[in-house]
Amino acid sequence: MAGEERDRFEIPKDMRSMAEASFDLARKSFGKFIAGAQAAADSLSARTATVGAGAKDVSAMALSYAEKNVQASLDYAQALVHAKDLSEVMGLHREYVQAQMRAVAEQASEMGQIMSRTATDAAKAKK
Repeated sequence: MAGEERDRFEIPKDMRSMAEASFDLARKSFGKFIAGAQAAADSLSARTATVGAGAKDVSAMALSYAEKNVQASLDYAQALVHAKDLSEVMGLHREYVQAQMRAVAEQASEMGQIMSRTATDAAKAKK
């Protein structure tokens, strides 16, 4: 019983409420940031005739990855606020790190494919 009490921790209700409000605000702010960044990228692509389809794809994909990674981090932080004990914290951390490692590997592979295809297309266009 003493070990359970020692391993158990509780975030005070007021602090949990404040954290929840902060997460909501962070999600809304990030959503506005992404919308603004997407609008800027679209505007730049529309004004610059030399921007190729490959560069536009890379830009869009990078923005998408950033959004997914930040959302995963916010979800992880929010889950930590609700953790009941150290064991749950460690489990959440393990799951988050594993998921992010998979995501980074997938993202790098997809980005590499687009970059390779863009380079191939550019080389063909020069001939």
